[in-house]
Amino acid sequence: MKLLPTAAALLLFATSVPGPAHAQVLGSDAAACSPGGGPAILIEAVGLKDRKGRMKLELYPANETDFLEDDDKLIAAGKTFRRVWTGIPAAGPVAICIRVPRPGRYAVLATHDRDGKNKFNFFSDGAGFPGDGKLGMSRPKVDRAIVEVGTGTAERVVRMQYLRGLGGFAPIKDD
Repeated sequence: MKLLPTAAALLLFATSVPGPAHAQVLGSDAAACSPGGGPAILIEAVGLKDRKGRMKLELYPANETDFLEDDDKLIAAGKTFRRVWTGIPAAGPVAICIRVPRPGRYAVLATHDRDGKNKFNFFSDGAGFPGDGKLGMSRPKVDRAIVEVGTGTAERVVRMQYLRGLGGFAPIKDD
């Protein structure tokens, strides 16, 4: 049977392709990133300083006024806000899913809470957005964090950044 070796080769190829779609998806919203799970964002966090603590993804409205606004204010105003926490695996990709209420434009923030205290420690914790470039010392603009989501899962890579002296936040690895 010629079909069996071809099917086996296709299965082997499909299971060896790297990327967030083939990593263990983390977070309480993991099911939203499965086929038919609905609109969601799958973030692969790269460039982690270490595997200590936990990761957090936050979803915001895609406008400058509401981006990084206090969650209590956003929720009270009936605006989009969602937060997902997850542990960090000892090895392998860190792929975290967050569901979105409907297709559209959203802003996403990923943080690495290294000490597990649920409060951003400027000197040790990391942050990242789907957009390119160093964060530096200024508050990032919303356009660096925007993700367009359709009816399925939007996949993005977020390069984590940590305080690097007087230059501010920057990636620690050039991988």
